[in-house]
Amino acid sequence: MLADPCCEGNTFGGIMGAIYNIAFAAYLLALLAGIMSLFWKRWRLGLVNIVFIGAGAAAQTVYMGLRWVEAGRAPFSNMFESLVLFSWSVAVIFLFLQKRTKLAALGTFTAIMTVAVTACASAFFSSNIEPLVPALRSNWLAFHVFSCFLGYGGFALSAFAASIYLFGGRAGNEVYLESQETLERLVAKTISFGFLFLTLGIITGAVWANSAWGTYWSWDPKETWSLITWLIYAGYLHCRYMRGWRGGVTAWISLLGFVSVLFTYFGVNYLLKSLHSYA
Repeated sequence: MLADPCCEGNTFGGIMGAIYNIAFAAYLLALLAGIMSLFWKRWRLGLVNIVFIGAGAAAQTVYMGLRWVEAGRAPFSNMFESLVLFSWSVAVIFLFLQKRTKLAALGTFTAIMTVAVTACASAFFSSNIEPLVPALRSNWLAFHVFSCFLGYGGFALSAFAASIYLFGGRAGNEVYLESQETLERLVAKTISFGFLFLTLGIITGAVWANSAWGTYWSWDPKETWSLITWLIYAGYLHCRYMRGWRGGVTAWISLLGFVSVLFTYFGVNYLLKSLHSYA
């Protein structure tokens, strides 16, 4: 069983653990279908990949809902909970995109991310429900964290699409040889989506900081790296829409932005001293 039983004796403890494992199993099956689709170019395998990603996202939705009821708060307060939210965001945004953009390789990348993040959450972090630290006891918690992670999910999909654009042709597999124009549009759309929600996350975070610490901005490492990430993606949007840049340069900017996202998310927590390092 991947997940801890979320505190012995809790009402939904065993049920949540089972649902978590169902989500992981669904993502793993999606990954297997995605890998098979790279070798056997059959549309049914792509459809299986999508169905199982949807099943995993649905199971995680139920899991987070039960955890919210059990904890009496939004389940976004520690590293385990944030990783669950991150994998859910990636899966849900992929499903939304899949209705409009038929990119087979994107499902494989999405499955890799959801399997890795879900496994990492249960392997390295406790899923026990703990009381909130005082700084997190605010109604702004759900708005701020949910907005940021929707942004992160969008940026993850943009990085996947940029990777296919940059390296897909070198793989020598027709599954990766998607329309370059379609990939460019997908990178731009997902970055625009992620930028919108990251901006909302920074704004709500500033309001929350003012109510908790008496200042909207204190140049804390998490705030600083969030701003750096925001500036990278703002630079991408400026170059894409105002300067007309296309091709590999903008794809590399997308990947650079996602590296900044990962450092903002993980690096600040473990490498820098920050008021936001609750993990």
